[in-house]
Amino acid sequence: MSLEYAILGFLNYHPYSGYDLKKIFDTSIRHFWPADQSQIYRTLARLTEQGLAEMEKIAQEDRPDRKVYHITPAGRADLLSWLSGPPPLGEPRSAPLIQVFFAGQLSDEELLLKFEGYAAIMRTFLGQYDQVPAQLGPYWQEIDSPREHFFWMLTLENGVRTMRANLEWVESIIERIKSGQVPAR
Repeated sequence: MSLEYAILGFLNYHPYSGYDLKKIFDTSIRHFWPADQSQIYRTLARLTEQGLAEMEKIAQEDRPDRKVYHITPAGRADLLSWLSGPPPLGEPRSAPLIQVFFAGQLSDEELLLKFEGYAAIMRTFLGQYDQVPAQLGPYWQEIDSPREHFFWMLTLENGVRTMRANLEWVESIIERIKSGQVPAR
């Protein structure tokens, strides 16, 4: 359900094609809501069917017609209603925590490799998060609103803080494994 509202949120700024929306997702909110091209196109079709968006075909000489989507007044009203409503909380799920839960079946050497791998992945994500402000550059100019920019950066702040906390936790597990604090099998 949130993918629909993410798309409506972007369309509320500006009309976009599905291709443009994919680029925007990848450079702005991928760190907390990734979407693949087919999901975006299916959702755009659904939003159009529901009357929340409308599609405009723009003729191009050397390419197929470009399909650009606009938010409708009904879509804007639905978006604002959703934004002002309660947070959409779902059941928390984490595949990595399922692995951690059952990791007692592994040797200390295997555990060390696993958690050092987790730490490396988290450091990679943090490095990617460092790139987000530069990637947002073109959109800062297109959407010239310091208020919008402020809230965009709050999502990045949440991602960075969450990833740093997770990295700190994983590093503490690595230290416990190395210092022999893990009970024997």
